[in-house]
Amino acid sequence: MRIDESGIRQRCTEAVFERGQNYQDEGRVSRLSRFGEHITADVRGSKPYDVAIDLSTEAFEATCTCPYTGPGVCKHVVAVLLETNEDPPADERDQINELLDDTSDDELRSFLRAELARTPDLRDRFRVRFGDADPSVGEYRAEVDELFDEHTTEYPVVTEAIDFSDVFEQGEQYRERDQYRAAATVYRAIAEGIEANEGVIDAAYDHYAQAFQRALDGWVECLQQAEITGEERRDIISELSERRSDAVGPYAERYEEAIRRLETS
Repeated sequence: MRIDESGIRQRCTEAVFERGQNYQDEGRVSRLSRFGEHITADVRGSKPYDVAIDLSTEAFEATCTCPYTGPGVCKHVVAVLLETNEDPPADERDQINELLDDTSDDELRSFLRAELARTPDLRDRFRVRFGDADPSVGEYRAEVDELFDEHTTEYPVVTEAIDFSDVFEQGEQYRERDQYRAAATVYRAIAEGIEANEGVIDAAYDHYAQAFQRALDGWVECLQQAEITGEERRDIISELSERRSDAVGPYAERYEEAIRRLETS
C-alpha cells in the first residue's frame, strides 16, 4: 500500500510534516528496507532512531524509538514515508522466502540458536510466541527497573524518555494469542514499574504518564477478557486499592478509575 503526501499530512501536525520533510531532504534516512507491507529504516536525529511502519491497513501503524509524545506520528516516521514514496525500496519477501525454501531444517535451527544466543530481545519474543510459561510480575518488573537503572548511571534522576516498547511488545504478543492473563501480568509490571520509579523521573512527564496509562488500560482490558473468578477479581481490586493508597498525584486517580472499571465490568 502506498501512502501519498496528503495521507501523510493527515497523520501528523503541519510542523511535524515540515520537520520530517527537512529530515528527508537532508538525507537522514538510512537502511530503508521493505518486507511485504512492512517498512523499516534508521533515521538520524539527535541520535539514531529505529522506525517501523506497517502499511497493510488503510490507517497504517508506525512506531519509532524516539521520545515524541505529541499528536500524530513523529518527524522520523514522516521522513521515512516521504523517502519510501520518492524512492520505494525493493520488496525482499520473495528473496527471503526462496532462501527459506532452500535451507534445511538443521541449518535454520543452527542459525536461530546463534541469533537467540546473542539477541536477548529476540529470546523474549521467541518465548512469548512459542512458550507456554506463565510470566511473573517480578520478572517483568525487573526489566522495567533495569531500564530505569540504565538511565540513572550518571545522574540520580531520569532526564529523558525511556523506551518501553520491547516490554509492551511482549504483552501485545500474549494478547494476540488470547493469553490474556499473561498479557495482564506484563502490563501490570509496566504500570507498577513506572509508578514505583516516579521519584527519579525529572523530565518527559507526558511520556511517562502516557506509558503508565497505556499499561494500566492494557492490564484492565486483559483482566476483563480473561476468565477470572469473582475471588480473583476481588483480590486484584484489593491490590489496586493498596497501590492507590500508596501512589501520589495522578497515579492514585488513575488507579481509582481502573478499580471502577473492574468493579462495573
